[in-house]
Amino acid sequence: MEYMTLEEKEQRLEDLLRSLAPVVIAFSGGVDSTYLAYKAHTVLGGRALAVTAESPSVPSHQRRMAADIVRQTGIAHKVIYSQELERAEYINNPFDRCFYCKDELFTKLGAIAREFGSATLLDGLNADDLDDFRPGRKAAQRHKVRSPLMEAGLSKEEIRELSRRAGLPTADLPASACLASRIPYGVQITAENLKIVDEGEEALRRMGFRIFRVRHHEQLARLEFGREDLRKALNPEMASRLVPIFKKLGYKFVTLDLEGYRTGSANEVLTAGETEKFQA
Repeated sequence: MEYMTLEEKEQRLEDLLRSLAPVVIAFSGGVDSTYLAYKAHTVLGGRALAVTAESPSVPSHQRRMAADIVRQTGIAHKVIYSQELERAEYINNPFDRCFYCKDELFTKLGAIAREFGSATLLDGLNADDLDDFRPGRKAAQRHKVRSPLMEAGLSKEEIRELSRRAGLPTADLPASACLASRIPYGVQITAENLKIVDEGEEALRRMGFRIFRVRHHEQLARLEFGREDLRKALNPEMASRLVPIFKKLGYKFVTLDLEGYRTGSANEVLTAGETEKFQA
């Protein structure tokens, strides 16, 4: 296997971007898409456009981060509104829910790309993402979306390091995902339950927690915390502060997940057969 230094991978990314220009980037304000949008802006200038899709599925803090990045970097930027909540395939919340959300997103981005000089659509998939179950990749393939970070062989930690060197505020940002990922497969997704989850996570952020998820189980809120935050949440005094916050949001029961936060925990209920059948 070819070994490449981080600098060589960065050069490969720059070469890829030049070969794909003009480009339209699906820009969420997360670690990966921010670095990709920044790099496209520095390499291509006006031939790069970052597009952010807003909807009830997007966490409030992520919208704020995207706006902050645009102000800081001067990236050419456009905001659109996606309507995944109008698609029955999405709101019914099957295990391949992400496919329908991304299909909605890339359909809208495709129209923008055609107007932007028949641009190439880009997403922020990185080399590590190949190890996870991601139905959205199938939608990306359908819409001929390219993933330059992945193609350059850049891992998540390498992207964080390059983001630090560039002075981007997202360098050490915890991983984020759409709010629908907090709702178990098969439980209908509504604007109301997405709003409840978002408000719960905003409350945790104000309390000083850094790595967490609010998992929505209808009348029960299951709170996942990173290792350091879990210690803090297990303190009886802190637990007594958490309960009224979530009961006010409508939950009858508030629980702490003793396994703590882990990415993709919603996928733990899936069988290998289900994921292999979709990825085939």
